[in-house]
Amino acid sequence: MAADPKARWNRIVLKLSGEALAEKTGFGLDTDVLHQVATELYETKQELGVDIAVVVGGGNFWRGLKGAGQGMDQAQADYMGMLATVMNGLAIQDALERVGQQSRVMSAVEMPKVAEPYIRRRAERHMEKGRIVILAGGTGNPFFTTDTAAALRAAEISAQVILKGTHSGVDGVYTADPKLDKTATKYSHISYLEVINKGLKVMDSTAITFCRDNNLPIVVFNLLQRGNVKSILLGEQIGTLVE
Repeated sequence: MAADPKARWNRIVLKLSGEALAEKTGFGLDTDVLHQVATELYETKQELGVDIAVVVGGGNFWRGLKGAGQGMDQAQADYMGMLATVMNGLAIQDALERVGQQSRVMSAVEMPKVAEPYIRRRAERHMEKGRIVILAGGTGNPFFTTDTAAALRAAEISAQVILKGTHSGVDGVYTADPKLDKTATKYSHISYLEVINKGLKVMDSTAITFCRDNNLPIVVFNLLQRGNVKSILLGEQIGTLVE
């Protein structure tokens, strides 16, 4: 499907944390949030014709850093986290298909009973056929976060931007944590180097450096505000642009 010329970017990677999909307890899956995200992606796809890939974390089920912090072997803990991302990927696929959007889950950790193996050209082919591709399993390697997976996959599939969806009411990158510091102000635009030097928690430093080296802009925005994905693609000033 040809991209509508009004769209700012024609191929995007949406990075979701597992926590964004969680119930209010911070764990499990909130079906209302899944439906909202799926509906927004479906509408964006239908109205603007952009190619969409989704990279999802697994923190609502398991965090590798937590396991490592409790004495677990980090590689083992990270592999468990990869499995959690596949669970979220399947949930997103179900939500998308409930609203009528075809999708495919592709996993870097092979499990052919539930997901296709991640193959770059196959992922691109799915998007060309109008499907949303959900990329799970992180990079398939321990010691790398799903932020890094999003950056890597975006470069591989020639995406033009990473949309980093936040939750808990945070709508961009701030000078400090706005929940703790009432004087914190939001950046509308910031450079990769400033993010690294100021230690701002946008994505981990490996992902930020990779995006800088590959000229991949990042938009940090509130995922749970209806209409934000489409508004960003139409050029509205939403969240913070990192480039």
